[in-house]
Amino acid sequence: MATRRIKRLYRSDVRQARRLLRGHVRKTPVFHTDVLGPRGPVPVTLKLEHLQHGGTFKVRGCLNALLQAPAGTRSVVLASAGNAGIAAALACAVRGLSCTVVVPESASHTKVAAMWSHGAEVLWHGTTYAEAHQYATELAVQRGAMRLHAYDLPAIVAGAGVVGLEIEDQVRGRPPVLAAVGGGGLVAGIAVALGLRGRVIGVEPEGAGTLHAALAAGRPVDVEVDSVASDSLGANRIGEIAMEVSQRYAVRSALVSDDAIVMAREHLWREFRLVVEPAGATAVAAIQSGAYVPVAGERPVVVLCGANTDVATL
Repeated sequence: MATRRIKRLYRSDVRQARRLLRGHVRKTPVFHTDVLGPRGPVPVTLKLEHLQHGGTFKVRGCLNALLQAPAGTRSVVLASAGNAGIAAALACAVRGLSCTVVVPESASHTKVAAMWSHGAEVLWHGTTYAEAHQYATELAVQRGAMRLHAYDLPAIVAGAGVVGLEIEDQVRGRPPVLAAVGGGGLVAGIAVALGLRGRVIGVEPEGAGTLHAALAAGRPVDVEVDSVASDSLGANRIGEIAMEVSQRYAVRSALVSDDAIVMAREHLWREFRLVVEPAGATAVAAIQSGAYVPVAGERPVVVLCGANTDVATL
């Protein structure tokens, strides 16, 4: 099946997103520390993106898209298993638009409650993100609404890429950047922001390796999703934008087990009192488990991408 023609993104697109987002989002801080790896402490820089408005990096992309919305836009529809819906609901509230989020039946109740808190209409449809996405597409046409995509839209990816520009400002040199992968919007945005001189590693649960499978096949392919982080990293197929960017900028994939993700999340809470969701701890799990081993003298940047979780599960 032929893939749709996609807009190729460049650093200039991310820089434009940063200009548009100035004053609307937080420049999240970084934290230099060590985490325990298989052979002892590993120096890292944590990018505390879980402190972003709405507890997710995704608000950057949603706001970037809405700030460029056609005149007369009044309503937005999208499908989401969680964080994209929260981000869209928050962004629509800021912009004075109505927001409808279609969620699969497996969606986290904590995340649905957050969507409601920002005024979104939430509709349940299907058992998977793919089924929810199909219904959201049809609903947007019926209502004449603007359709957002959780990760495979140029403005969404460019907005996420502002994280990469901030890392450049905050960290000396060009260390590798590790970030979790669901549909790939975050790693793609960071890779576009850093360009050919950057090194980006997408970290994925073994039970949801969309990027890993796509890189092996040379194209996006469907995967079975079964992971503790699937409420955020639940896409069953890498986005086409992320695929093109990953090939262009040699983004690597590292796989981690669910046990490693749970341990990383518990470690962040126990050692630093940082509350993140499983997806937010996934990149840390690569360091702790040895799925990614830094070379001597290297201090990788690890993005903590989301905090929308039930704290009672810690």
